[in-house]
Order: sequence, then structure tokens, then C-alpha cells
Amino acid sequence: MTATPSPAPDPTIGEDPKPLVAGVASALSPMVRRVLAPNPGMMSGPGTNTYLVGIDEVCVIDPGPADEGHLDAIVGAAGDAIRWIVATHTHIDHAPGVPGLKERTGAEVLAFGDRDGLRVDRRLGDGDVIEATEFRLEAVHTPGHAANHLCYWLAQERTLFSGDHIMQGSTVVISPPDGDMADYLASLRKVRSLRPRAIAPGHGHLIVDPVAKIDEYLAHRLARERQVLDALRTLGEAGTQRIVELLYVDVPAALHPMARRSVWAHLRKLAADGTARPVRPSDPDDPDATWAAA
Repeated sequence: MTATPSPAPDPTIGEDPKPLVAGVASALSPMVRRVLAPNPGMMSGPGTNTYLVGIDEVCVIDPGPADEGHLDAIVGAAGDAIRWIVATHTHIDHAPGVPGLKERTGAEVLAFGDRDGLRVDRRLGDGDVIEATEFRLEAVHTPGHAANHLCYWLAQERTLFSGDHIMQGSTVVISPPDGDMADYLASLRKVRSLRPRAIAPGHGHLIVDPVAKIDEYLAHRLARERQVLDALRTLGEAGTQRIVELLYVDVPAALHPMARRSVWAHLRKLAADGTARPVRPSDPDDPDATWAAA
């Protein structure tokens, strides 16, 4: 299955006092450090954030791309203390560095399961816990961006490591069939119920107003859903490209292919809700279908 990287966050948004500098371990709290991977781009923003949780025993969250310098920086920051390597999901900007880091450290690999080249030593499901001497890290299953997406909850500091479920400065691409808009909205409400004090995202700065950010995400998605349905009622029948041209006028054309995936995800949710339907062909799994309001 093709892995879809995340849209670019805006590094100017937020109040994270630590600069995003690739290869430098930056302390975000007494228990958490961040090492930025050198993979900036349109779809990864300033790069992928790798988090080191713990001091005497360390869990590495998302080693990022298979970049030798980045993996060396992770080992240089935590060395023999690295006991666990976890992935939030298996997209190409988050998990390919896992094998190289395991080779360097011998640490146990944990994730939702084997997929996209990732092989785990132990599977994690919703509520499963990594117990360390200094911290307790709980897996929170958050499908939506990817079916195998896990966030990680550090209750000791009330911090959520959100991977690509919640971004700083950007919304998240929901790309069917692995991405699912109904699941995504449910997962947002699920992590909101934790009432985190901070969110450590996969890209961008620390989010220090997490509940407000989640509410912003929910409001944005529900507003976009209404816009998509209104577009169908206005146009009569339309495909994803026509809807994107109508609704995403302030989005660069280079991002329109990703916007089409999100519109398709909204249409599939509307179909499941009974308020929209594909008409040619009559298959919601066809990304090129023409749709109408039901």
C-alpha cells in the first residue's frame, strides 16, 4: 500500500521555545527530547520529529527516514539507554529508520503491526503500555490518517505524541481507502477526552494549546464537510477535482492532489451518512467517481 506523507506544517505557528534544528537533541521537558530529521519538504514541513522519552531508559518515537546522520544523532543523544523503538504509523517519513536504529541499539520494536516494510517485535493495540522505570507510555489507537496509526500518551506529563494525527500549523491529509474521515473525527474526539497539556506532533513545534487545537480541527473538518455537500447541491454532479477547484482557491495547485484525497474522504463519509452518493460509476471506492447529493 502506498504511504502518504503529511502536509507541511507552518513552523511560525505555536509557542515552542526550542528552535527546530536538524540533528540537535532539544529538551522539551524533564522527560522528553526532540531530534529533528533532515527531511524538510512540501509534505514534511521542517522535517520529521523524533522524540526520546526517558533518561535512564529511553523509548524512541518515530525514527523517521532511513538517514544515517539522523540515526547517529539519535544514538548520540541516548546511546545504550534506548530500550524501545515505536512508530506512530508506517508512512515513509516516520518508520523507515526503524531497522537501522534497531541494528545500532538492539532495542525492541513496537507498533500496530507489520506493514509497509516494518517488522515489529511486539504489536501494540489500544491501551497497551510500555512500562519504564521513570515513565509509563500508553498506546492510543487513532485510525483516520492511517488505519494503523497510534498516538502515545505520557500521563506523567499529560503529553500526547500525535504523529500525523494532529499537526502544528496544518491540517492532516485523509487519503482513502486507508484513511477514513469518520474514523478520523472519532479519533480526534477520543484524544480530546484525555485533555492533554501538550501535544508533541510528528512535524512542527510543540502544541501548547492542545484542546483548542483539537476543537479547531473538528470545526474545520465539519465545516469542510458542509462545504463539500453544498458544492454537490450547487453543481448537481461533480468529481473531486471540480470540488477542489471550487473550495480550495487559496491552496497552491501543487497541493491539489492531496486536497482531492481529503475531498474523496469527505464524500465517502457523506455516502455512509446517506447524504451523498456516487453516480458514475456508483462505487465510493473509485477516486474518479462523479458524485451527487442524495
